[in-house]
Amino acid sequence: MGIWILNGLTVDANNVQTKKHVLVENDKIAQVLDASNGEVPQTAGHEVIDAAGKLVSPGFIDMHVHLREPGFEHKENIATGTRSAARGGFTTIACMPNTRPVIDTVDTVNYILDKAATEGVVRVIPYGTITKNELGRELTDFAALKEAGVIGYTDDGVGVQSAQMMKDAMALAASLGMPIIAHCEDDTLVVGAPVNEGTFATKHGLKGIPNESEAIHVGRDVLLAEATGVHYHVCHVSTEQSVRLIRHAKQFGIKVTAEVCPHHLLLSEEDIPGMDANWKMNPPLRTPRDVQAVIEGLEDGTIDIIVTDHAPHTEEEKAKGMMLAPFGILGFETAFSLLYTKFVLTGKWTLGFLVDRMTKKPADVFGLPYGTLEVGSVADITIVDLDTTKAVLKEEIVSRSKNTPFIGWELQGWPVVTIASGKIVWS
Repeated sequence: MGIWILNGLTVDANNVQTKKHVLVENDKIAQVLDASNGEVPQTAGHEVIDAAGKLVSPGFIDMHVHLREPGFEHKENIATGTRSAARGGFTTIACMPNTRPVIDTVDTVNYILDKAATEGVVRVIPYGTITKNELGRELTDFAALKEAGVIGYTDDGVGVQSAQMMKDAMALAASLGMPIIAHCEDDTLVVGAPVNEGTFATKHGLKGIPNESEAIHVGRDVLLAEATGVHYHVCHVSTEQSVRLIRHAKQFGIKVTAEVCPHHLLLSEEDIPGMDANWKMNPPLRTPRDVQAVIEGLEDGTIDIIVTDHAPHTEEEKAKGMMLAPFGILGFETAFSLLYTKFVLTGKWTLGFLVDRMTKKPADVFGLPYGTLEVGSVADITIVDLDTTKAVLKEEIVSRSKNTPFIGWELQGWPVVTIASGKIVWS
């Protein structure tokens, strides 16, 4: 038995919107039919989903997430994290390696993939670390990690401080046809700082994280990427200077791509209501000028894709306050709704633009065979109710943790069915 999705609204990157019937059989899209003429296909023997008035999109793809397993299962694990992703409409997620142990050996890669196969509900693709234990001292076995199934190499959570180490990593990754994914942060500029270097830090007597702590590494790394020919991908871009450097590098033909998170598109340091650590993240919330720069960077193609940087922490950890609490907020379950409400409904973006940056574009950037509704493609599909408005409620969060600044926000456009590899994993 397959699944017929009837009368759904589909949209492409040019915002061409059409009504379609989509048939899922086994794990593939078997048929896509024009629904504009009112004809209904023979559905006997199949499950039927009436998607009239709803968006039928390729499953969302998130190339920057933290599932916390192994080592931090009190915050999240692969089972809870993938269910949270499914609720948010994501069908492919790429997990960062700053676990304990870190993902720097074949055994740990195999652990992640085995857990995802047995306990996960959406596709999990791991990254491997650039350096052993993310200490910046010795490169991992890139070839073995590639063979085991990693999608690229990153020391996310910390920046690679040595330029020589990063250049060596880029040269090795380039020889294997693999990308380097960089958390850009100069440690000498950020020690002991919980928030952006700006008005909030000054008001509360806190040390601040300056823009240049990120941009210095971006500038260094685009030059190293030019020298080595590697595909260099910049994590969670948050500053005007970083956008400017990436734009300049692309103009010179350097193979650089970049990502941005919903919170850096929507919030600035001026929105932080007080010393609530649910507003503490790394990179921190920057200035309104930086917010405008990353929006413009996404709109003009300087920044390629949207990611969540889903980073769960327990309530006890976040209760320690701005200075002592860990960095990070949840991302899966509110990403589409936030961006649809704040950018599409306000006329700033088209629906097609948003869907493209969460589906086809990340697949293209990382060479993944997903992000499309073409016949024969893997049946990863997200159905979104574009009309329903509801509040973000703490008790409805599927993640094991609840750390988000968006509790109580009224948002429109919510995923209602998520199909991963032909199976309904959220409804």
